[in-house]
Amino acid sequence: MFIGEFSYKVDSKKRLAVPSKFRDELEGRAVVTRGLDGCLFLYKMDEWEDLARKISSLPLAQSDARSFARVMLAGAMEVELDSSGRILLPDYLKEYAGLDKEVVIAGVYNRMEIWDKDKWESYKTATEGEVGDIAERLKELGV
Repeated sequence: MFIGEFSYKVDSKKRLAVPSKFRDELEGRAVVTRGLDGCLFLYKMDEWEDLARKISSLPLAQSDARSFARVMLAGAMEVELDSSGRILLPDYLKEYAGLDKEVVIAGVYNRMEIWDKDKWESYKTATEGEVGDIAERLKELGV
């Protein structure tokens, strides 16, 4: 399971270190794709395969299903960890998430999220201020 927040920098060669405590679980490779709320999602291979299978089973005739599949699946890239535990971020994903130098990697149980540091701080501040209301709404989902 991935949990916690970690600050890193994207180097001049567009490489990003994966937190050392998560590297073994990735077994040398992962999938990075466009995420929600302006970040990137990083999945270990088996989690990605499960998600991709679910997305591909959505009804083709439904516009929202096609759009979501295109964003998540066409935007995905398999990445390998180098000997220093870094992944290479493709330009199109760096641009999508607005990643420049400073990033935060947030562990969110079955995935990691890669955020621009400033965007993460803004999102986190706004969300923390609403967490009570969010919890109330999630009560209907059994959380």
